[in-house]
Amino acid sequence: MPAPLTRSAALLLLGDGRLPAGGYAHSAGLEQAIARGWVRDADGISAYLRGRVHTTGLVTAAFAAAAQHRTRLALEAGDLTGLRAELAELDRELIARTPSPALRKIGQDLGRMLLRAMRSIVPAQAAVLDAAGAALQQPIAYGVVSAALGLDARDAAGVVLYEAAATPAVAAVKLMSIDPFATHRCLAELAPELDELAERAAAHATSDPRELPSLAAPLTDLAAELHSHHDQRLFAS
Repeated sequence: MPAPLTRSAALLLLGDGRLPAGGYAHSAGLEQAIARGWVRDADGISAYLRGRVHTTGLVTAAFAAAAQHRTRLALEAGDLTGLRAELAELDRELIARTPSPALRKIGQDLGRMLLRAMRSIVPAQAAVLDAAGAALQQPIAYGVVSAALGLDARDAAGVVLYEAAATPAVAAVKLMSIDPFATHRCLAELAPELDELAERAAAHATSDPRELPSLAAPLTDLAAELHSHHDQRLFAS
């Protein structure tokens, strides 16, 4: 049996945009934001990323931390029977914070793909991944996977926040004439804020699902709905 992943290796695995879990096919709304003229240059991308991580990014990171905490407790107790119901409650609360039907579908599709990928990549953790259920929003799935790999709530929150920023940053290079170094500079400049937001999100790990953050980003919801009806598109979202 292969040795379990170390914490650093697990973080690198989950943070890798090439992980075959579908994230590389999405722009997190940036494609439509560029098409509508809301984002025009590197400064616009920087503002887009900052707004994203401070609103829906913080929300999804808090839900990932809460999912990690509940999964870890179930693993420590050696009893996975009640885990699916607990995660389903988190899932319902996150869906309630996602007004856009398009975003809800994308979140579930990406969550399903992440769990499916991890079942193949780390088969030793199949029991907990199966116990979680298949139809989970992506941040909840990240929390489950983080616990299965031995990561803590802070790690789960950090991975989700990085994904929230890196997905549109990488997509920007394909969507507009921009220096890829400039987009990654935006990510580097965001790093201190991502760390601070991850700490804030992790503090909610033990919260009642109804008390988790509920911050809105209306333009993101609007962009997702517009994009779902757009005839010509490079990314799925």
